[in-house]
Amino acid sequence: MKNPLFYAKIILFGEYGIIEDSKGLIVPYNFYQGALKFEHSEKAEQSNFHLKNYAKYLKENFAELFDTESFCKDVEQGMYFDSNIPQGYGVGSSGALVAAIYDKYAITKIDITQNLTKEKISELKCLFGRLESHFHGTSSGIDPLICYMNIPILIQSKDDISTIGLPTAN
Repeated sequence: MKNPLFYAKIILFGEYGIIEDSKGLIVPYNFYQGALKFEHSEKAEQSNFHLKNYAKYLKENFAELFDTESFCKDVEQGMYFDSNIPQGYGVGSSGALVAAIYDKYAITKIDITQNLTKEKISELKCLFGRLESHFHGTSSGIDPLICYMNIPILIQSKDDISTIGLPTAN
């Protein structure tokens, strides 16, 4: 897929509870989505402006983990994040953006399709928290994690996170 989509998320049982080390269930919500694209429009220019700031942040803090040269070049050529995910409502707009950038520009990605362990999930969550902190000051990393993995996640505690299957409606 040339421009993979990254979906919003819904937290069941409450985000504050998860922050306080309580249990939670997070599921992807594919009604809202975003993808990195190239286009020249007013919407694209606004998003591109924010990506320029983020490119600087990545270059200064994560140059060893990301192809920041390609990312900066693409941003300069007008790349933007085309998204219908509402901002400021807790459904994962910045998480989807972080997941999209990780997917496209990470030098060595954790393969979530094979042998996914709790350790790999925890490693991703930690990295995503550092990446998303640019937008919020601090981040648990949960939003980008669910947006990247696109499968339900069960949180038993902040250190015990795993994927989970959900029953389907008949």
